[in-house]
Amino acid sequence: MSGGAGRRAGEGEASSLPAAVRERFAGYDEAALSAPAHRDFLIARLMEEADGAELRWLVRTVGRDALASLLARRGGRALSRRSRAFWERLLGVRSAAPHPLAHELWPLA
Repeated sequence: MSGGAGRRAGEGEASSLPAAVRERFAGYDEAALSAPAHRDFLIARLMEEADGAELRWLVRTVGRDALASLLARRGGRALSRRSRAFWERLLGVRSAAPHPLAHELWPLA
């Protein structure tokens, strides 16, 4: 998987999300999801919940550097402990620490 080739999320046409990704975000406006302001939300949710085909699309579309950046900046707040461990190992990047009260509020943090 290439780290930086291809179109980036939020660039190009608004209808660039694959059908499976659109289904995962049923109830959300596709144009809004594709907007740069919502990029971290889209990426984190897919990092947490996506299947193999969706993850391949995510890596091709945003690149490994963008995934590593999100993990380093927001991983502790945006991903479960299990997902953080997976992405840390895969990307070779430490995630941001969870909020100090996260485990009390969400046992999977």
